[in-house]
Formats: sequence, C-alpha cells, structure tokens
Amino acid sequence: MSQQSDRIKIYRTHRLFGAMLVALTPGFASAGASLQIGEQGSMNINYAVQVWAQSRGYRSATDSGSSFDTFLRRNRITFSGQYDDAVGYYAQLEAGNDSKAGNDNRSIYYRDAYITLDYTDSARFIVGRFKNTFSRENLEACLESLTLDRAEVIAYTPFGGSRDTGIAMWGNLADAAFQYRFMIADGREGPEVAKDSPRFTARVHWSPLDPEYDYGYRSTYLGTKKTFTIGMAFDYQPNVAYANYAARSNMVDYSAFTADVFWEQPATSGTYTFSAAYFDYDTENAINNVNHDLALPVTTQLEASYIKGAYLLPEKIGIGRLQLFARFETSDYKYKVANLDQTWTGVGANYYIDGQRLKITAEFAQINFDVQDPADASRQDYGQATIGLQLIF
Repeated sequence: MSQQSDRIKIYRTHRLFGAMLVALTPGFASAGASLQIGEQGSMNINYAVQVWAQSRGYRSATDSGSSFDTFLRRNRITFSGQYDDAVGYYAQLEAGNDSKAGNDNRSIYYRDAYITLDYTDSARFIVGRFKNTFSRENLEACLESLTLDRAEVIAYTPFGGSRDTGIAMWGNLADAAFQYRFMIADGREGPEVAKDSPRFTARVHWSPLDPEYDYGYRSTYLGTKKTFTIGMAFDYQPNVAYANYAARSNMVDYSAFTADVFWEQPATSGTYTFSAAYFDYDTENAINNVNHDLALPVTTQLEASYIKGAYLLPEKIGIGRLQLFARFETSDYKYKVANLDQTWTGVGANYYIDGQRLKITAEFAQINFDVQDPADASRQDYGQATIGLQLIF
C-alpha cells in the first residue's frame, strides 16, 4: 500500500473523533471510562492533574526574596463523546492553579463546553465555548506540552484569551494536507467596548508530510509521525476600544497576525522536534494615549516570538524515555508607561514513564528584562525552577 493510501486510511479512521478530541492526547483518549449510550451514543470520562513544585527569584512586586510554592497547575475532569455519527460534545471542568500563592480551594468552572458537527471531512463545526483558533501554541494540548508549559502571555490573544464563546467552521482539504478555520466569537465585551462587535479569526495551515488533521495540535508526537506544518492566522475585532476613553471618542480596531512552523523528524538516532512562531498584536496604539481605556491589556500592543526544540532519545532509560528541550522567547511590549520588554530562556527535560499519561518534567528558566524596574521586583531579572508530575487517567 502506498504512503498516501496509508495516510488516507489513518485520516478516515480518526475522522469522527477529530473535532471532539481538541485538547486530548492519544494516551488520554484511551484512558478513563467509556460508556455506550443507546445505539449510537457514547461518553468518555477522563481525569487529568499536573502537580508543580516551583522556586522563583521573587515573591511579589514589592518583595525580591525567593519563593517556593507547590500547587495544582491543572486539575480537570472531562466528559466527551458522540450523540451520533455526526454530532459530538465536549465538556471540561477545571480547578487549575489550586493552592498557588496560598490561594486554596479554587472554584470549579467549565473551561470548555461545546457541541461538534462533522458534516463532511471538509466542513465541520464547533459551537459553544472552546479554544481560540488563533495561535498554534494555544491550540497545542497543554497536557502534552513540549516544554514545561506554553508561553505565559504571548500565545493568548488580548481579547479572546485561551478560550472564547462562539462558532467555528473548519475542515481538511487535499487528504488533510491543507486545513482552514474560521471563527466568530464574542471577543471583548462590557461597558468599556466602543461598539459591541464580534471577533473574527481565520487560520490556515499546510502539512505536506504526515497531516495534522485535528482541530487541536500536539507539540510532540513522540516519534510516531513525520510532520512539517506551516501555519498563519489573523484575528480582528472592530471598534474594540476608545483611544480617548475620557471623552468616549476615537474608536479603534484590534488586529493581530501570527505565523508558525512545526517540524518533527523521527530517526534511528532519536526524534528531533523544532517549533517557532511570530506574533504581532495591534490596537492602533490606543494604550499609549494619555486618556486611554485603563482596562486595555498591555498585550494589545505587542510584538513577540518563540523558538523551541527537543531531542527524544531512541531507547528507554530505566522505566521511561527521556526528552531534552530548550525554549527561547522574546517579547517587545510597545507600552511607554512600564518597562516590560523581556526575554525568556528555558532548558529542561521530560521523562515519559507511560507516554503523556504519566510523566515528570523539570525546567529551569531565566527571565531577563531589557530595562529592570528598581521599584518592582517582578520586573527585575530572575530565575525560575519547576518540577512537575502529570497523570492522565
């Protein structure tokens, strides 16, 4: 059988589950409990937790002493399944960052809640609250991150964040070599908005090798696929703010652009992974207006990028497999009031005991500011060391 035929067969086998398994890993999909409901219905129940112990070079903006904290970075239970062959659903309950900085007993809330419709391979729909379709790194499953975690700021849009509520149409073309997405969502809402308009997001990618056909991406396939993907996206919301908020005048639009590349090459010597992205967020420089809307996030005027890479050893070491990784990230905040421009350099390792289902991650990061703020310890150069344990069941 030809390589292309194999790709088509694999793609069709996973067709019904592509939209449903947005944030899940292959191991996650096979974990947990599965229930048959009626003739066509099904439900999968999964639990996932990440426990982090973290040492950081400052305690607060006013205290430059080091800190140590143990907390639940993520703590989730997920219900997903199919109503029938075409209609699916996904609901995820979250109580993340519980016990971080002494904030115990965090409230449980719905991080995701949506319905999927797989009309054809080239026309699928998601309706509800789900992942913002702008950046690749936001769409990469957080439970199988290549590094310790995503970027803390730059991968999230200022008005959509990680998730937004709306509708998306997406699909795969040319045997999943091409993928498109178009999303209409709430974006920025509330009394500060100049005019309440929807947020529009469009994304496309090209995968000439093994296709990435799900709505969500993975930051590593652990050597099971040979993948090269180039993607880009555009985000836009008109009349999102007043540049002169005091006078309620000079309405401005928000727009953003990102371009990214992902490559993973399995070889006899191991598996090599490389990923990079560029971001440009713009709200017509409204945040630097003297009378600007004080609720505008500093990321509304930001240019940023990251590069990350990893090497997965070909054989087990002890009971698991070792993957070494590194990340470099730069952020240029075009905000004149505060010194926020910084670089992030991190190195670490993943130790996969049972793939993504059970792993240990350790990372050390150095955060340097272009100009340190003597009055704010959080804006002075610092180091951060983290060790995390992840379990998916």
